[in-house]
Amino acid sequence: KAISTVSVWSESALGQMLTVFYFKLLRSVAQAEDAVMITGVIGLTLWTDDLETMFHFYNDVMGLPLHARHDDFIAFEFGGFREFRFNLGLHGDVEGKSSDPYRIMANFGVDDIQGAYQRMTEAGIEFIRPPEQEHWGGWVATFKDPDGNILQLLELP
Repeated sequence: KAISTVSVWSESALGQMLTVFYFKLLRSVAQAEDAVMITGVIGLTLWTDDLETMFHFYNDVMGLPLHARHDDFIAFEFGGFREFRFNLGLHGDVEGKSSDPYRIMANFGVDDIQGAYQRMTEAGIEFIRPPEQEHWGGWVATFKDPDGNILQLLELP
């Protein structure tokens, strides 16, 4: 009889736990349906007033793969259509070099940071930080684009 009582208690406790779990699950599903579900970063746009200079830098010097070019907007792609887009565009509220270049920093992955650094330095790119190995094993180098935006090359371990 003691085993039966314990068994009934366990079933009752399990039932209570399942009921609580079920209602918490329903509440979280309802909240999730109202929430914006970010699935990842799929693009980054840098606005400029000198699209041609920026295009030359990102396409010719950095070798970014061109996806589309229009009079006022250029898109580069990484990993196919659905992976990531890096864009340049003309914007009426942007004049001259970036006035706050440290506000956002794009990181570009490379397989050989030393080779990329050498090639870009020879092309006249100004590096703020030459390639250095981080404590986590990767390599980082920091540089500026023609508008003065701060960018990084990353070589992952």
